[in-house]
Amino acid sequence: MSELAEVLSAWDFVGDARVDPLTSGLINQSFAVSVDATPVAVVQRVNTDVFSPLVHYDIEAVTARLAQAGLPTPRLIRTRSGSLWHTDASGGVWRALTPVGDRTVERVTSPAQAASAAALVARVHDALADFDWAFQSVRVGAQDTERHLANLAVALREHVDHPLHSQVAPLADWLMERWERAERVGELPSRVIHGDLKISNVRFAGERAHALIDLDTFARSTLEVELGDALRSWCNTSSEADPASRFDAEIAEAALRAYAAASTSLRAGEVEAVLSGVARITLNLVARFAADALQERYFGWDAARYSSRGAHNLARATGQAALLRSVDEQVPALRARVRS
Repeated sequence: MSELAEVLSAWDFVGDARVDPLTSGLINQSFAVSVDATPVAVVQRVNTDVFSPLVHYDIEAVTARLAQAGLPTPRLIRTRSGSLWHTDASGGVWRALTPVGDRTVERVTSPAQAASAAALVARVHDALADFDWAFQSVRVGAQDTERHLANLAVALREHVDHPLHSQVAPLADWLMERWERAERVGELPSRVIHGDLKISNVRFAGERAHALIDLDTFARSTLEVELGDALRSWCNTSSEADPASRFDAEIAEAALRAYAAASTSLRAGEVEAVLSGVARITLNLVARFAADALQERYFGWDAARYSSRGAHNLARATGQAALLRSVDEQVPALRARVRS
């Protein structure tokens, strides 16, 4: 709390500030700041192992454009010195953002909820359709399937004595075979995308999707990546590590219809490409989690439920593999409806 008091003094919050930790999200440490019972900011300690402080220039540019288009968006609150972020005495990087919406949704519970979120995403994409900005903080290779599979192959070779190797190896064989027969998507328009559209990054106001948050991942990519990842997350009826994970095609169809209805920048072939993207990005996650299982690497390890980082990652890989099989079962019929 003494560290937080020092951090808060970097901003001009007038009055008696109350600070409450926010538990949603794994990468950045977040706190809600209220003054006289009125929410005034979300203050975050940025994980600089993942994001460069330069990301704040990207956030400032993107949110200025969204605000200019009339869309609700969190905005960076400048420090007393006029900076977009504050660096504390130990080198920690902090930022403050204006609060938006009134609730966070942790899991999609209805097609209507997904449709509202998808329509908001379409409006954000439209607002950024001709946005001329050179992003200064970019995650290279985040959805590079070949890279993830190559990393898994290296992990299998380097960790042959790992106790989970015998369980990861057949999963890796299945992934390699699945990727060989995967449908390849042709060239698609480059867009400015959010890059991490799990539903908890869509802030709601009542029942309506209100604004996107956690803006560190904005970059240039394709709708296949953006909505493929979103639907992978929104349409999973279970938790990430549930071996009974299933893809809900009704939620996916509602989201795609809402996006298409709200978008003015949608191009031919993009929506159908999203369905291939759902499978590809789910495959990427299986490969990534399987490699992490052997490399014992996961900052979000739940030590209360799993004996090791490897065990937690194997559960995540198994859960996403079940989801990928369900996607393969559901998408052909969904693709026919999209085409019609």
